[in-house]
Amino acid sequence: MKVLAVAPEIYPLIKTGGLADVTGALPLAMAGQGISTRTLIPGYPAVMKAFRRGRPLHKYAALQGGRATVYGAKVAGLDLLVLDAPHLFDRTGGPYGDATGSDFPDNWRRFAALSQVGADIAAGVIKGYVPDVVHAHDWQSAMTLAYMRYGAAVTTPSALTVHNLAFQGQFGSSIFAELGLPAAAMSLEGVEYYGGVGFLKAGLQAAWAITTVSPTYAQEIRSPEFGMGLDGLVNMRASDLYGIVNGIDTDTWNPATDKYLTANFSADTLAARQANKLAVEKRFSLEHDDSPILCVISRLTWQKGMDMLVGTLDQVVAEGARLAILGSGDSAFEGALLAGAARHRGRVGVVIGYDESLSHLMQAGCDAIVIPSRFEPCGLTQLYGLRYGCVPIVARTGGLADTVIDANEAALSAGVATGFQFEPADAGSFMHAVARATAAYATPDVWASIQRQGMKADVSWDRSARKYADLYRSLVARKPV
Repeated sequence: MKVLAVAPEIYPLIKTGGLADVTGALPLAMAGQGISTRTLIPGYPAVMKAFRRGRPLHKYAALQGGRATVYGAKVAGLDLLVLDAPHLFDRTGGPYGDATGSDFPDNWRRFAALSQVGADIAAGVIKGYVPDVVHAHDWQSAMTLAYMRYGAAVTTPSALTVHNLAFQGQFGSSIFAELGLPAAAMSLEGVEYYGGVGFLKAGLQAAWAITTVSPTYAQEIRSPEFGMGLDGLVNMRASDLYGIVNGIDTDTWNPATDKYLTANFSADTLAARQANKLAVEKRFSLEHDDSPILCVISRLTWQKGMDMLVGTLDQVVAEGARLAILGSGDSAFEGALLAGAARHRGRVGVVIGYDESLSHLMQAGCDAIVIPSRFEPCGLTQLYGLRYGCVPIVARTGGLADTVIDANEAALSAGVATGFQFEPADAGSFMHAVARATAAYATPDVWASIQRQGMKADVSWDRSARKYADLYRSLVARKPV
């Protein structure tokens, strides 16, 4: 089976978050299911530098305002189709915004172009290649399915994965005339959304199947609280909605072989983690003692519960824990956390930004990872934490609820606990979870049991890949003859 994936980012070439980890790992996992995936991605500067001899497969004389070429390339075991459109993607900053963090004003045009090309490829514009299924990811790729619906690939099965419903790609109605869609598409059943154009909404309307990145999140987005204004449409499509939890690349994230660690270790050699803990202390200028180090590796936003962390930081320190924080985001949260580090020198350390190697070291050297998200479609950092014996302390929501077994009395007695959950997502519940975790840490045998149980959890893509394979096959079976 041939699957065309369309994605705005992919690890290891371009990454802003967990989406790239998923789009980079899933094709490799699907190969084991007999499914061949080619992934269409934008030709950002970092992507164009990654291959030297790409094969030009199709050229556009005019694609959303300029020339463009689709290249075929193999990078890091991935079969890629790269859309080289310099007028859209050859610019400084990140994939979606400039160096100041402001979104590019023509993002609608950039990702409409990506989606147009995805639909063209689905229709067979590349000689010798017609995919059996098209799989789009998030709002930046969702319009692929709308272009297919109103174009030549209308009978090609499709799936849309929603990684985070909060990001929807909403634009004014004035852009519609430049999208190249028929007038009938500007309707409630098409791309129209509250008088404008909704990229994610259009994909939700057109996809043969909709997936989210955890079973709990699939149910949460059917409610007004988590549906972000789209719960009505999601409920209309409920029979085509599936929740498939993410996995992680267990070769890249393997504490026994990870090149970023000071010392490698396994569930049988937990004592070796101590060398990594010492390295974390040094990197974050933390005092050396026997207290637990809680880490945060996150975007610093309200969704991620960072206001909760800021508001309880003094209490966490008073509880006897140290904090190591890596992330960037809202300037107010960045400033508040830096101020907290200044108040508690040696107890709180903060690094603003993102550092892949440091994130690995933190998972390997910190005792617990704190994820107080208000909503979390899946989350990957808790999966890394489980894999590395860095015990997750998480809000009971979305994929966090699906992947972490709370260390309540029954779970501890049965020896199945892997972390600590709390609800509701407020300061009191969070601090209760921190207190439970620090109490468990004070009993080494209990803590080691929680660590080892987490390290035994299957966080690979194997199970999820089988579910995606079953979904693809069911879609192909629905294709009209």
